[in-house]
Amino acid sequence: MKELNAILTIAARDFTKLLRDRGRLIISFIFPLIFIGALGGGLQANIGKQVGFNFLTFTFTGVLAQVLFQSTASGIISLIEDRANDFSQEIFVSPISRYSIIFGKILGETLVSLTQAIGVLVFGFIIGVPISISQMLLFIPAALIACLFGGAFGTIVMANLGNVRSANQIFPFLIFPQFFLSGVFNPIKDSPPILAILSTLTPMTYPVDFLRGLYYAGSPEYDKVVLHPPIVDLAIMIGAFVIMLVVGTYLFVKNERNR
Repeated sequence: MKELNAILTIAARDFTKLLRDRGRLIISFIFPLIFIGALGGGLQANIGKQVGFNFLTFTFTGVLAQVLFQSTASGIISLIEDRANDFSQEIFVSPISRYSIIFGKILGETLVSLTQAIGVLVFGFIIGVPISISQMLLFIPAALIACLFGGAFGTIVMANLGNVRSANQIFPFLIFPQFFLSGVFNPIKDSPPILAILSTLTPMTYPVDFLRGLYYAGSPEYDKVVLHPPIVDLAIMIGAFVIMLVVGTYLFVKNERNR
């Protein structure tokens, strides 16, 4: 019961921080909307008819998955900064399992990511992205999977960073190239061999392709925009999730004991 209370407390704290931080809340909605509206709309106006699919919808599905993955991953990274904060200092010195801290952080950042994703979905409806009820029902488990996968990625990155300065320098370097290598904004199915290899090694590729595969299932555009069958993306994410979470949590616990 003590561990469960700790998990829920950490999760509730992260979600409450988002609701109280209006600036962060507004920015978390603005950037995805700019990406979808400006970039997706611009690409659709210029080359949408040439490629045979709607770039606005294509960008919408990519940005939705990217928000879920990146937001959760970056939230886990904030544990490094939390070590120096008053509330987190009490957590780190309390007799609570470090595994519970990690799980509570992932749960809390998943709630944060899902809140941001709701804003993206609302914007999608406003700009006319066609979303059926069946697609919305598929998006719910897909969103949770993308968040958990992002949390595992954030865990293994965080476990290898020692301070806030390193996190601020290294994490953007790790995340920004993934926007393009994972196909958030651009089709990568026919990429040159070197880019195809890099895309295969890019974690964000799989939640983006997974959600996009569920959205485009049964449509004429499916073969043009989807890399792998959703079941393949899911299997890869499950395997990578287990490895990254177990190794990342182990390294985090080990480093905390050595502090």
